[in-house]
Amino acid sequence: MPATLPVRRADARRVTGSYLQPLLEAAQARGVGPAALAHAAGLPATALERLPESLGAADYVRLLAAGAGLADDPHFGLHVGERVRLGTYSVYGLILLSCRDFGQAFQQTLRYEQLAHDLGRSVLHLDGGQAQYEWVSNYPDGSRHLVESVFAGIRTFTTWLAGAALPLPHLGFTHPQQADGAEYERVFGALPRFGAAVNAAGFDARVLGWPVPNADVGLYPVLQQHAEQLLRQRSPPDDGVVARVHAAIIRNLAHDRVRLATIADQLALSPRTLQRKLSEAGASFQQVLDQARYALAMDYLRQGSLSLVDIAFLLGYQEQSAFSHAFKEWSGVNPGAWRDSGHLRL
Repeated sequence: MPATLPVRRADARRVTGSYLQPLLEAAQARGVGPAALAHAAGLPATALERLPESLGAADYVRLLAAGAGLADDPHFGLHVGERVRLGTYSVYGLILLSCRDFGQAFQQTLRYEQLAHDLGRSVLHLDGGQAQYEWVSNYPDGSRHLVESVFAGIRTFTTWLAGAALPLPHLGFTHPQQADGAEYERVFGALPRFGAAVNAAGFDARVLGWPVPNADVGLYPVLQQHAEQLLRQRSPPDDGVVARVHAAIIRNLAHDRVRLATIADQLALSPRTLQRKLSEAGASFQQVLDQARYALAMDYLRQGSLSLVDIAFLLGYQEQSAFSHAFKEWSGVNPGAWRDSGHLRL
């Protein structure tokens, strides 16, 4: 049986064992064994003898800082990210491998990133012909190695996924530069801008339309269904805020009252407090909204008496086209094709 490390403090956020693996490998390659690493991070010396199934995200952050110190490696985060592989992201990684293009891959990242870790959340901004990928850390007081490991991992994985390095992004980190720039240039292809407003990579939006070479799009529906099941199995911590938000969304969808401020008011919370509670539960308002809409959409589509226009209205969309676009991002096919593939309820 795989070991599971206890959650430290009152922080219920987690990191999977597979996401921890690159950190352990990078430390070992620099002569730092699991026992020394665990001890320096305040964990029992035997905690990392076997790869745990999961561990607290706060423990992971401490392990990163401990690894950098013990290895005397100012670029430890970069070197952890370079060891990322398909298995690092578990089911979420397999989903990315089944996406038709990089736009869909980014959308799946926004939805399923939490299946690998609760260290932070991805956001994608589109502004005309420009796109910006932003990563918002749940541990802004942690060492810079956390952010650098995430972006180095993304660079490593997308290069592998594309079969070649993608065009150099305009990369920015909020922390100041504290290490030699040559290693950043080797990993990212250019020196990031330090002291930026957000941790983000800007790039040409046309990249989102690039196909994923060798993608097995036929596997997407199966993997996506499995991923949705895993999301549902995640136990909501704290006061069950995810379940409460989900129920409030269901009540209000058809009345077009599913904005964050409206739901927060119904739960007697301020919008800021609701966002904080969801983040502590490893979720975001948009993720809960998407999950609720997707589950209802599949149920409505099984009912042959409901048209796509009807379903779009019931889900709170102003236009059928908006619903169709969203459903295709969730399932990989448009709602009409999903219904025609034999999911109709008789």
